[in-house]
Amino acid sequence: MKGSAASREEDIRHRRGGDEPEDDRRPVDRHGHDGNGNGDRARSRRLSGSGAVAYAKAHLMELTGQPAEAVSALNRTRDGWRVVIEVLELERIPRTTDILASYSVDLDQSGELMGYERTHRYYRNDVGGDQ
Repeated sequence: MKGSAASREEDIRHRRGGDEPEDDRRPVDRHGHDGNGNGDRARSRRLSGSGAVAYAKAHLMELTGQPAEAVSALNRTRDGWRVVIEVLELERIPRTTDILASYSVDLDQSGELMGYERTHRYYRNDVGGDQ
């Protein structure tokens, strides 16, 4: 039985066609160059809008402990992305009196958190949009 786990792992690796490919992403400067003359290749590795939303939600969940309710804005900035996320801060009965907050989350091109800020708090039933 000794070595059976290793042989199973070898078997799985063989069926997959070898080892998993390594991640070949390189750091990219603010001009989209990776330092090896690969501007176009590096530029194609930039974070997409949907990727920025996923990173922003994860960062905000880690910082606040509250899940995102909705994404209300997504803007590309000079250095990356700004995502505005609505978060349920206080659940009440009836639900119309729940307290929500808007958070602005700034990310760099690779999805790293640059900063975040709570910009607005409001009742769920506040449809006036007054800030």
